[in-house]
Amino acid sequence: MRIKTLLACAGVLLSQIAVADALPQRWVSAGGAFSEWVVALGGESKLVGVDSTSQFPRSLHSLPGIGYQRALAAEGILALKPDILVGSAEMGPPPVLAQLKAAGVRIELLSAKPDVPSLQHNLTELGQLLNKSSEAQALMAAYQQRLENQAAWVKQARQQNPVPRVLMLLSHAGGNLQAAGKDTLAAWMIDQAGGKNLTEHNGYKPVSNEAMLALDPQVIIFAGGKLEGDTARAALLEQNPILTQTQAGRDGRVLVIDPTLLVGGLGPRVPDALSTLAKAFYPSSPLQTAESHP
Repeated sequence: MRIKTLLACAGVLLSQIAVADALPQRWVSAGGAFSEWVVALGGESKLVGVDSTSQFPRSLHSLPGIGYQRALAAEGILALKPDILVGSAEMGPPPVLAQLKAAGVRIELLSAKPDVPSLQHNLTELGQLLNKSSEAQALMAAYQQRLENQAAWVKQARQQNPVPRVLMLLSHAGGNLQAAGKDTLAAWMIDQAGGKNLTEHNGYKPVSNEAMLALDPQVIIFAGGKLEGDTARAALLEQNPILTQTQAGRDGRVLVIDPTLLVGGLGPRVPDALSTLAKAFYPSSPLQTAESHP
């Protein structure tokens, strides 16, 4: 009986090894959140290249870069000999993806949609591809619990305080500012943190000085480039002095967030960012913060 048991265990082990070996071993990721989830699932050692939005954790900086997710080049990616390229529908251009696919690279398109079902799908797919399904389920459960804690905190804060009017601005090449509109991760974050997004357009669109002044936000969130914190805030106000005439500018309620948080859908750092935003939206709230883990 013991021999049969040992043989059965050995068979299961060999089967698991065979499954793991059949899965992609050399990964390239295009999209900050996707790269972060691969790392969170224990797959960092499989990454051989990442795009320019994959800035966290810092250890990814040592990997070869493949450029921006929307402007990939087949030659640079193929030189890394990847088994799989992970990204979203934003990844491209399409002829490059077709060339990679023809060369035998598996293209795995995940969802960048800012909602929990999309994240559930992404984690399930990544968990299967990394042979980490149980870890993916645990991460998803903990993540959803944190979002529920956040929602409960925001609900109570809104009952005791007026909802702040919020404008999120992104900086692009040439210093042009774009405002985050509907159906964006930025808008989702504003809502989840308890604010009211002031824009009515879809996606990200340029915003004029007159429009920013007319909107008169109580809080401005700035997702800038390489600058961070106070330096980024000072540069924003210096380059766009009209913002100092808004209520947010007068009250000093200009927040700076990492722009890579907005790439690739809901990433591992989003709950922490939501907690930071919520506390900034409701600084006088005596309630317990939603920052704590379950």
